[in-house]
Formats: sequence, C-alpha cells, structure tokens
Amino acid sequence: MTEAAAGAGRAHRVRRPGPGRARWARAAAAARRGTRLPPLVWDSLLPALLLVNVLTTHAPPDLPVSVALTAALALPLLGRRRAPRTVFAAVTAAAFAQWLVGVQLPADIALLVALFTVGANSGRRGTLLAGAVVQAGVLLACLRWAPEGAFLTPFVALTATVVAAAVLGVNLRTTRAYLAAVEERAERLEREQEQQARLAAAEERTRITREMHDIVTHNLSVMVALTDAAVYAQHRSPERATTAMLQISETGRQALTDMRRSLGILRTDEPDAERHPLPGIAQLEALADQMCAAGLPTRLEVRGSHEHVPATAQLTVYRLVQEALTNTLKHTPAGTTAEVRIHCSTGAVTVDVTDSGPCPPPPAAAPPGHGLPGMRERAAAYGGELRAGPLPGGGWGVRTRLLLDSGGAASA
Repeated sequence: MTEAAAGAGRAHRVRRPGPGRARWARAAAAARRGTRLPPLVWDSLLPALLLVNVLTTHAPPDLPVSVALTAALALPLLGRRRAPRTVFAAVTAAAFAQWLVGVQLPADIALLVALFTVGANSGRRGTLLAGAVVQAGVLLACLRWAPEGAFLTPFVALTATVVAAAVLGVNLRTTRAYLAAVEERAERLEREQEQQARLAAAEERTRITREMHDIVTHNLSVMVALTDAAVYAQHRSPERATTAMLQISETGRQALTDMRRSLGILRTDEPDAERHPLPGIAQLEALADQMCAAGLPTRLEVRGSHEHVPATAQLTVYRLVQEALTNTLKHTPAGTTAEVRIHCSTGAVTVDVTDSGPCPPPPAAAPPGHGLPGMRERAAAYGGELRAGPLPGGGWGVRTRLLLDSGGAASA
C-alpha cells in the first residue's frame, strides 16, 4: 500500500461509522414525533372528562359550585407544560377553596397531575416542596372527610398516590436529561468524526501532492536534461541523440506509470496500481542509471539486506534519494557527480546522498519549493530528522535515519 493509500484507507474508515446511524436515529425520532398528537390535545382530555363528569353526575342545586370548582381545578392543566409551578399554585389554591367549601370532587386528581408536572420540570427542591404541599392537603382532606375511626387507611392510600406522582415526575425528568445527554454526545461524536474525516482528507491531499511533486519533478528534470543533450548531439552524434530521445520516451512512460499507480487508489477500475510494484531500494540502481543517462554520474552503495524493510519504508527511501538527486541535477553545473549510500540494519535505514557540486543559493534568493519540506515530512514519519546542507569539503549532502520500529509504516 502506498503512503496515499494508507491515508485514503484511514479517511474511509473515519467516514463510515456513527454519523449515518445517528442521523437515521434522529430522522426516525422526528418521524415518530410527527405521528403524535400535539401536547395541548392530550392536556385537554382530562379537563374535558372532568367537566363532563361533573355535568352528568351532580344534582342541579350543587351544579354551579361543582362546575366552577372543577373548572378551577382542571382548566389550569392546559398550561402545565409552559408554567408548571404557576399551574401547581393555581390548582392548589382551587383545591384549598374546595376544602373550605366542603365539596368533594373527582377533579382533585388535578393536584396529582400538577405535582407530576412539577416533578418532571423542576429540581429536587421544587418537587419536595410541591409534594409537601399536596401531602398537607391530603392530611386536611382526611381530617375532614375520612370516616370516623378509618383515618389511617385513606391517609396511607392518598400518601402513596402523592409519592407515586412525584416519583413518576422525577423519573420522567431524569429520563429526559439522560436522552438529551445521549443525543448531545451523539452529535458531538458526529462533529468530531466529521472533523477527523476532514483532517484525514486534508492529510490525504498533502500526501498525494507530495507524491505527485516527487514523480513529476524528477521525471521532468530528467526529460529536460535528456532533451538538452539530444539537441546538443543531434548534429555531432545522431546516434547519441537517438538514444537520448528513446530515454526521454521511456522516462515519460515511467512517469505515467508512477502517476497511475499513485492515483490508482482513488479508482477501483485502475489496474496499474496492482500490476506494477512499488519502487523501493531494489529500484535505486535503475534510478542511478537514469541519472547517469541524464548527465549526473551517480554511484550507488547499498550495505545490508533490505528484505526486512517494509514496502512503505522502502518507498520513502526511494523518494528521498530521488528528490535529492533531482535537486542535484537541477541546481548543479555539468561535471557534478553524486554518491548514494544506503545502510540497512535491523531497526533502521540510513540514507546519505552527497554531490560534488557548488552550494545552491541561499534560501532568500532561491524560489520557495516543496522538495526539502516534503523530504522532511517523509523522514519525520519514521522518526527521522533530515539534515541537508553544504559539506565541509565542498558539495552538498542530505542525510537521515529512518526508524523501522517507530510506527511510521502506519502513518507514512
């Protein structure tokens, strides 16, 4: 797998999981909410039933007072979701007025509904206070209306209903808070995953840009050098000009192959990525021959076996050497020679590229490029620090040491 392929794989893995399921879950919840009746319709059912009950069961002499008290107890429930404490206070006042009048009504259930609403929408202190108020009402009601000698039974039963209403309200509030926290966490995870996907995509673009820079810069530099040689030799030595043109053609085909191989990870129908092996340490000899043909005599020395070096690490070595030799070819005069030394050990690969040419102009006078930064990025992926600069005895050198056990293979 190339460096770009590794990044693309990670980008795809980041995009697959949770966000789609989270969006599906929210869409399903919205669909379920869309099929429900509005809350006001549900809140209107109990007041309507209580009013119908009082109209059909009470005698005409008590009807006006019963209807008025029932309305005072039940109608405030219509606004219980918007102002639970205000509604509870209104229902409690109506219940106290009912107690003062001495009328027993089924609408007293409105107290339990108001207490449930307070528990579902208020904190612990508000719920305890509302429960204490209702419990006081239970005590007053039992003292006034409980049969003689049977106070305890209705008091315990009504106390149990008060506790149940408060507990159900608190449980609903806790459940809502839990679901809200879960939804917030899902949205946060989705945002984080989308951010990771964007970062992976940006990293992937950087990898592809770096790979394309190395491929295009090297091959174009070689082709320019060979073209100049062919133009120079076309009259004096037509055979050498023909050889240079053939090498230009071969270099162009190799460049196309490298580009297809590197970009083939973006297309499932691109066969070149599988048909051609990745360039590595074994291909450095062909690279040195190519540079020699382009006018840069290059000597290659490989010490140690490279069979244990991962393919991605070998690709990094190849690109480092390729970029260093390309810079030498572009920035040094004719007659410059280059030397490449590769040392493979059990846990590291040392890359050392030197040339005999004059030092390049200082950075302030040279146009900015991507060569050295890209080389440093490649070396850093394997825990290496790339050093590039003039040599004491003249010439220019590039040196780094790649650590094979630093995890760079996964991140290169």
